[in-house]
Amino acid sequence: MATIYDLKPKFQALLRPAAASLVDAGVTANAVTVAALLLSVVQGASIALVPGAVLPLLVLPVTLFVRMALNAIDGIMAKEHGQATPHGAVLNELSDVISDAALYLPFALIPGVSAGLVVLVVVAGLISEMAGVLGPLLKASRCYDGPLGKSDRAFAFGLLAVLIGIGFAPGLWTSIYLAVLLALSARTVVNRARRIVAEAP
Repeated sequence: MATIYDLKPKFQALLRPAAASLVDAGVTANAVTVAALLLSVVQGASIALVPGAVLPLLVLPVTLFVRMALNAIDGIMAKEHGQATPHGAVLNELSDVISDAALYLPFALIPGVSAGLVVLVVVAGLISEMAGVLGPLLKASRCYDGPLGKSDRAFAFGLLAVLIGIGFAPGLWTSIYLAVLLALSARTVVNRARRIVAEAP
């Protein structure tokens, strides 16, 4: 199933010069990974500290785009510039799920937004990422199947932030929106599990 992740090769092509410049400057892939994590934590904290405030919500899509760019750059640096290490692989996977939690859980604090649904969507997203990384354990590939992978989740929460930020008061529509995300997350877990089982020797 097609996802925003399918655009990654074109996105990486645009970022290769930046990645090369960072390598030339002595920056490591792990440093870029940590920078993306810190950016996510700061952004999430800004929403959590003043739930529903307009500025943090409208800044979120920009933060998510920058985070996506940093994630792509650290991958390029690791794979194409000889910086891949077991430590880096673990840091990359852990920082992704921590960043997701830091960025999206604060939505549960926004008045009118269903806290329970937010938590369920975040947990389902974490499970889908765990399902994806099970591939190599079973001698299959790392699975990125959708319909709601990491990039798609970022788009969905970024859109939600903008809608609330420009004045759409949370209520029934946000609950329906989150319920749809939860269903798509559940489908993602199933799709990834099936793909991995099919590929496993």
